[in-house]
Amino acid sequence: MHKKVLSEQLLIYGKISMPKDFEINNDKLLGDNLESLYLNKEFPFSKTWDMLNTYIKEHVNLKYSYNLVNKKTWASIYKPQERTFPILDVDPVDFKNSPDFTCLYGVKVKECSIRIHYDDNRRKNRSWDIDLKDNMFIMFPSTNMYTISNYQNDSLNYIQTITYEYY
Repeated sequence: MHKKVLSEQLLIYGKISMPKDFEINNDKLLGDNLESLYLNKEFPFSKTWDMLNTYIKEHVNLKYSYNLVNKKTWASIYKPQERTFPILDVDPVDFKNSPDFTCLYGVKVKECSIRIHYDDNRRKNRSWDIDLKDNMFIMFPSTNMYTISNYQNDSLNYIQTITYEYY
């Protein structure tokens, strides 16, 4: 008897733990994000963002042997008690040019939950919830829809999204 896994739902998450004196400066990243949003420009190159991106790409490559290439990045701000409609980061009519993975990073978050929607063969419309915290990332296939919920009453939540292709 043999077993062959034909597909799987990969979910990678955890805290970013940089070496001492090389920690991610979330205040600097937040400033870069706000500047991008305020000026309505693409997210500029940022040393802080590059450190975060390099950490994620290298650790995913070392641990899971996925070589990731950046597609797009942007910042989002969520008001207190805001919940998004389901988000899908692929274009259903252009899978070839769509990203393979979506990564959400908690720049400044408080009481934030991510719900990832998926199908498990004939078990359709399943979901998995995970809390997103400061300095934490969640990566999953871009073909999965997700919702973001800001449950608290007094703060904005800032989330950095990075999409990747893999080779």
